[in-house]
Amino acid sequence: MDIRIQSLKFDADTKLITFIEKKLAKLPKYYDEIRSIEVNLSLLPDFENKKVQFKIFIPGNDLVVERHSSRFEDAVVDCISVLKDLLVKVKEKKREI
Repeated sequence: MDIRIQSLKFDADTKLITFIEKKLAKLPKYYDEIRSIEVNLSLLPDFENKKVQFKIFIPGNDLVVERHSSRFEDAVVDCISVLKDLLVKVKEKKREI
């Protein structure tokens, strides 16, 4: 599984990158055919100005989840939670076929 993390308009701290990588390492438990993951971190001009976008590349489908928060860590946790549910649904759908 290839992980690419990009930070737009700022330099991401190594603690944040490590935090994201730890969270992403748990995703193959839910769906083991993940090819690659792109993470985009960016700053927005409003109050909840931290934006996190995950793109998960799996065979036949690509999943995209985006969240905004006042902290990157909170947005990452929200995205991972949604991704777990989506990956379980994709896995169950694949079993039915």
